[in-house]
Amino acid sequence: MMRLNDVSPAEWDRVTKTGLEHWAKPAEEEAKELDPVNNPSHYNTGEIECIDAIRESMSSVAFKGYLKGNCMKYLWRYDYKGKQVQDLQKAGWYLTKLTAIVTEENN
Repeated sequence: MMRLNDVSPAEWDRVTKTGLEHWAKPAEEEAKELDPVNNPSHYNTGEIECIDAIRESMSSVAFKGYLKGNCMKYLWRYDYKGKQVQDLQKAGWYLTKLTAIVTEENN
């Protein structure tokens, strides 16, 4: 059995380069993760995005209430957390989502 300390510097370089290339994320994917408004990484850890799972678990009326409540939450607290612009953008995100659903239902 080979131990980590038995690996030659050349072999170590080969493995780490391959490993880094294998695990490196494309810049666009990394940028998506760093967007705390439109694509917060902590809501995208599985096969389905959290907002989609929430929508599927509720009636249309309940989901629209959820979106409206989140709009209100971010508008309510935007001046108190030290991230005014981000909270206003989040409120806008939920409002845009709510508007899209209401528009879809009314067509």
